[in-house]
Amino acid sequence: MVETIFVGGRVFTGTADAPVDAAVAVGGGRILLVGDQEAVRASAGEHTEVVDLAGGLLMAGFQDAHVHPAFGGGQMLRCDLSAEHSVEGYLAVIAAYAEAHPGKAWIHGGGWSMDVFPGGTPTRQMLDKVVPDRPALLTNRDGHGAWANSLALRLAGLDRDTPDPVDGRIEREPDGTPQGTLHEGAMTLVSEHVPVADAEEAYAGLLAGQAHLFSMGVTAWQDAMIGAFPGNPDNYEVYLRAAAEGTLRARVVGALWWDRERGLEQIPELVERRRTGQVGRFNATSVKIMQDGVAENFTAAMLEPYLDGCGCATANSGISFVDPGLLREAVRELDALGFQIHFHALGDRAVREALDALAGARAANGANDNRHHLAHLQVVDPADIARFAQVGAAANLQPLWAAHEPQMDELTIPFLGSERAARQYPFGDLLRAGARLVAGSDWSVSSPNPLWGVHVAVNRTVPEGEPGEPFLPEQALTLAQALTAYTAGSAWINHLEDVTGTVEAGKDADLVVLDRDPFAGPAEEIGATRVVRTYVEGRLVHQA
Repeated sequence: MVETIFVGGRVFTGTADAPVDAAVAVGGGRILLVGDQEAVRASAGEHTEVVDLAGGLLMAGFQDAHVHPAFGGGQMLRCDLSAEHSVEGYLAVIAAYAEAHPGKAWIHGGGWSMDVFPGGTPTRQMLDKVVPDRPALLTNRDGHGAWANSLALRLAGLDRDTPDPVDGRIEREPDGTPQGTLHEGAMTLVSEHVPVADAEEAYAGLLAGQAHLFSMGVTAWQDAMIGAFPGNPDNYEVYLRAAAEGTLRARVVGALWWDRERGLEQIPELVERRRTGQVGRFNATSVKIMQDGVAENFTAAMLEPYLDGCGCATANSGISFVDPGLLREAVRELDALGFQIHFHALGDRAVREALDALAGARAANGANDNRHHLAHLQVVDPADIARFAQVGAAANLQPLWAAHEPQMDELTIPFLGSERAARQYPFGDLLRAGARLVAGSDWSVSSPNPLWGVHVAVNRTVPEGEPGEPFLPEQALTLAQALTAYTAGSAWINHLEDVTGTVEAGKDADLVVLDRDPFAGPAEEIGATRVVRTYVEGRLVHQA
C-alpha cells in the first residue's frame, strides 16, 4: 500500500550527478516507485499522505560517518557552550548554569572554541571568577583539550611538580603551576575525578543527540568512540538499551575504542564486545584507533616539526599515540578477525602510519571487505594520496573544517608553514586518485549540519558570514560529489549500501526533504538550505 507520496519538486537519487524531475511513492517502510509525477500520483490511495515538496529537493537521508551523538547529546544537557563564541559569552553561560544547578558537585560540559582565547588556552583564573566554590571542567569543541578551574586542579592533585603524561600536556604558568588548560591525555588527570552520569542521564543524552541529528536530516551514523571514558559513562551500554527498547531509530555502527595504554591483550575483549554488541539497529563492528591529536595544540603527528611563532622549527613533531610497530600488529590481527578499522589520522605522519599498517594487513591477510577508513586527514603528504586506493582505505572527510577561519588562520597555518598548509584537506586530490569518499561532522566537535559541510566542500569557504578567500579551491568537490559522500559513501562504509544511501525502488525510505533545490541556486547559498522533514523507513522523525 502506498502510504506517502512526494511530489512537486525534484529528486537527487544519488545514482546520477544531477537531480531528476520525478516523484516518489513510499509504503511499508520502503521506496515503492521513483517515477514521473503523473505515475506516482496515480499510485496513491484514499489514505495516502501527499507531501508537496514545494519546489524543494527530496534525497536520501544523510549518514554521518564520524560523530559522537551520545557525548554531544549529553553535552546539550550539561553546561553547553557551543552556541557562544566569546569569552564573555562562555563565562555568562557557565555562571548561569552554576546558579541554576546549585546541587551539582562539579560544573561539567564543554563546547568552547580555541580561537577565542590567546594561544588557544583559557586560564583557571577566568573560570575561578564565575565558579570559585566548585570544581569545573569544560572540554573544548574538538574534545582534545579541557579548561579547569583552580579547585578542580587542586582536587586532582595537579601542581608544578606534576609531570606531563606521555600522551598529553599540561599548560603551565611561568613557575610551572598548571595554567588551566589540559591537552589530550592530560585531561584524564582531572576528568577521572568527575562523577560519571548515571544510566538515565546517559540514556537521555543519546536520545537528545539522535533527535538533534534527525533535525539535521541525518538518518544513520557511525559513532566514532564506543567505550567508557573518565567523566563519561560507557555509551556501549546506552546504545544496547536504546536498541533493545526500540528507541534507537537510526541505524548505527559503533566503533569500539582501542585503549592506547594497552596492547594486543585487549583484542579478545573487543571480539566479545562485537559479539554482544549487535542488537537491533546497533552494530559494534568497527574499532576506533586514535593515532594522533590535533594541529592546534601541536599533538597531531607530523613528518616534520612544528614551527614556532617566529617561523623556526621546534623540537616537537606531535604524538603517535600508538607505537607504529604495535599499530601494524594490531591492525593485522583486527583485520584478520574481520573488524573494520576507523582511524583518527590528522597529521601526515599519522596518515602514513595508518596506511603502512593497512598495507601490512593486506599483504598478510589478502584483500577483503572490511572497509577500513581514515578520518580527518588534515595534512596528507602528496606521496600518500594514491595509497588510499591501493590499500582499499576510504577517506573519511570532515568538510566543515576546510575553510579560512580563526582556528585555521591563527592557530594552525603559522605553525605548519606555507608548504604544509597547502596540503590540508586534499579532498579533490583524493577523489582524483581513486579514493572512496565518505563524510561526517565529528559533532560535538563541530556542527552536525551536513549541508554546512557540503557547502564548505564545494566552496571551501565558511557557510555563514563573510565567505572570504576560498581555502585551497583546487581541492573543492562538486555538489553531487559532496552529497554522495554524505549519503551513498557513508552508507557504503557502514555496509548499508544495499538498503540505504540512494533513492531507488526497493530501498528503505530513509529520506530528507530540503526547503530548496541547492542544484538550482548559486553554490554560495548551499549552506542556507534547511531540512524540512526527515524520514526513517518512511516514518516521519523530524518536521521543521
